[in-house]
Amino acid sequence: MQIQDLPYPDPGEPDARSGPRFLWWLFRNQLGGQSKSLAWGLLHFGAVSALPFCVGLAVQAVVDRSGSRLALAGALMALVCVANAVGDTFLHRTAVTNWITAAARVQQLLARKTARLGSALTRRVAAGEVVAVSTGDVEKIGWFVEALSRFTAAVLTIVLVCIGLLVYQPALGVIVAVGLPVLAVAVLPLLPRATQRADVQREKAGRATELASDTVAGLRVLRGIGGEELFLDRYRRASQEVRRAAVRSARMWSLIAAIQVLLPGLLLIAVVWHGVGLTREGRITVGELVTVYSSVMLLTYPLRHFEEIAMAYSFSRPSAKRAARVLSLERATDTAGTRAPEVVSGDLYDPATGLLAPTGRLTAVVCGDPDAAGRLAERLGGHASEQSTSVLLGGVPLDELPLDSARTAVLVQDKDPVLLSGSLRELLDVPASGDVDPADALAAAQCDDVLAALAQGSLDAEDPMDARITERGRSLSGGQRQRLALARSLVTDPEVLVLDEPTSAVDSHTEARIARGVRELRADRTTVVFTSSPLLLDRADRVVFLHDEQVVGVGAHRELVATEPRYRAVVTRETDDEVSLGEVTTGRAAPADETPELHDVLDGHDVLEDRDVLEELEEIEETA
Repeated sequence: MQIQDLPYPDPGEPDARSGPRFLWWLFRNQLGGQSKSLAWGLLHFGAVSALPFCVGLAVQAVVDRSGSRLALAGALMALVCVANAVGDTFLHRTAVTNWITAAARVQQLLARKTARLGSALTRRVAAGEVVAVSTGDVEKIGWFVEALSRFTAAVLTIVLVCIGLLVYQPALGVIVAVGLPVLAVAVLPLLPRATQRADVQREKAGRATELASDTVAGLRVLRGIGGEELFLDRYRRASQEVRRAAVRSARMWSLIAAIQVLLPGLLLIAVVWHGVGLTREGRITVGELVTVYSSVMLLTYPLRHFEEIAMAYSFSRPSAKRAARVLSLERATDTAGTRAPEVVSGDLYDPATGLLAPTGRLTAVVCGDPDAAGRLAERLGGHASEQSTSVLLGGVPLDELPLDSARTAVLVQDKDPVLLSGSLRELLDVPASGDVDPADALAAAQCDDVLAALAQGSLDAEDPMDARITERGRSLSGGQRQRLALARSLVTDPEVLVLDEPTSAVDSHTEARIARGVRELRADRTTVVFTSSPLLLDRADRVVFLHDEQVVGVGAHRELVATEPRYRAVVTRETDDEVSLGEVTTGRAAPADETPELHDVLDGHDVLEDRDVLEELEEIEETA
């Protein structure tokens, strides 16, 4: 796998039972790249280790005044330098490739898991943790997976050099063969504490990232309630804790690095001290002493990979643990389904509540509990929990369909849709049937003023469709973001469209026009709208009222207002005391003309400026 071949056609099914198992799974799934890195690493480290032999050969040739051997030593040195350069270059290329491909595989796995779980993911894992895993953690995971092959090459090189020195000069080779393993394991007693401190640092950094993510996401609300400084102080304290933990971790790693410098120096002193004595006794030549000395000096380079692999593992282990935790989450139902992929249509029915949305009709659902409405909307989209019964579409359980087929058939737009950064054209470039033109969807969602605002705020986009939308659409108002999200859903044109409070952030003028536009554009398509707005409810073909998560009333909006006190209390915002008072004083439910429905609709809105809204309100009043 090369970088240009990314993304993977299939990233595979990870072993997410634990962090170490996940790291090992990643390593095994790129053995080709790891083998290349190992081969180039052996060439590079072998060339570095061969340089002392060439230097020793040249020194001895000078001592012996042998021109031919000096020329041979020069030629060998040139060959070794070329091998060193080639090995180092391609080792770096393969190492970077392994790092990027491992990180990319983790990101693909996380993206696939996010797509499978949908909104259920953030209910089981904090959004900040998902952000931390998909950003900084993937880099550390890729670092360790990549470093394994270089570490292996360094270990093999050290072993081969020790064997070579024992053969070449046993008297000094024994000291090196004994000393190098001691150098390699000398820092092992310090690694558990260093790893523990690194884990603490990563944990605190993860909490700080979660806090920052949550604070930024809720900044508008925090400013509204005056809690901005409070949360900023919390983040400052969290960041200071991260700083202190990082300093403690760095102290331990600096101690390990100091030991890695001190002990090789002591080994060099021992080799030189003993070697000089052997040279004086005539047991070894000057060239042999230089060779052994240079070998020990240059072996400190591959020895550093022991420290690097320990550091990489200590930083990647908590990252891999978090990634494995996210990747181990499963849907309540199998994403592959038990049925073959098929196009399904028909009535949408939820056995748990008794909700029926006839095919080709606009069904409005009124539920007094917003949380229950959100759960029902997710269930209608096929996101059934383990305890709930699957929703039926045309008699086919959605959880028996493959996930792709279920989501193609039913699209759920929640009450807080997310706009991705990019142009408006890219925003509307989504998988769709092709039957709905983006211009028609924008018109139905009443986005004319949004287009004008985008065009005015863009300096280089002549076409509003090319205007840039900032991250999560933060430069737009809540109503503008809501309407753009609605337009995106309308462009998709699914068999069943479920909208959860699609007009909660718009005024009555716009809401009435959106109700008309959605009804016209979704003619002959099944649409379910969760709302308590009288303007939307009056446009629906049928209204379903849920109480205690059970259907207790079905009919037209005006009919339910007149006959169902609980329904009227939800859509007119009556309190329980007001409902009880109306029933006691009249002996019946308060009729529609005695409810504050029209006053609620009119309150705070100058609807008389819009003739369409005025006519609609007059029609409601005459009927009532």
